[in-house]
Amino acid sequence: MCEKALGFTPRPVVQFSATSRVLIIGQAPGSKVHASGIGWDDASGDRLREWTGLSRDQMYDPAQVALVPMGFCYPGKASGGDRPPRPECAPLWHERVLATLPQDRLTLLVGMHAQKAYLPETRSWTMARRVEHWRQFGGTIPLPHPAWRSTLFMRKHPWFEAEVVPELRQRVAEALA
Repeated sequence: MCEKALGFTPRPVVQFSATSRVLIIGQAPGSKVHASGIGWDDASGDRLREWTGLSRDQMYDPAQVALVPMGFCYPGKASGGDRPPRPECAPLWHERVLATLPQDRLTLLVGMHAQKAYLPETRSWTMARRVEHWRQFGGTIPLPHPAWRSTLFMRKHPWFEAEVVPELRQRVAEALA
C-alpha cells in the first residue's frame, strides 16, 4: 500500500499470535531491523529487553510477545533520524491484529507515536509525564523509546530506572507466567 511513498520495497516487520500475552507497540523498524527482518534487532531492542527483563528467546516468541509497530515497514531516513511511521499503516492493520490477541494482555507503548495513538487524552502531556503516571493506564505502560537518547531521559528522570523499570519487569513476568 505504501511502496510508492517509501520509494523502496517494503519489508513489514511484525509478530503476533492468539496467545501473545505481552504486546509491544513501537514506532517503526529502523534501518537495521529493515535489513534483518527481526523486530527490535538493534541497540534499542537490547535496551528494551534490559528494561523488560525479556530474554531474546522470549521477545522473539510470538506465542508470548507481540511486536506491532505503528508502521510495519522502515519509513526511510530524515534529517536527525528516521521518518515517522507511515500514517496509513496503523489504521489499516492494528485493529485486525489486536483483535487476535488475548484481552488480558500487558501492552507497552514505546515512544510518542504509539502513546499519542493509544493514549489520546494525554496528547498534550510530555513523555516524562506519561511515563511517570503509568499506573493510571491499567494494563498499558507508556515507555520512552529505548534509543541512545533514552540515556538522557534516564539521567534527567532517575525515578524511571529506580521505580518504573523494576515494576515493568514484574508486570512482564506476571503476564508471561
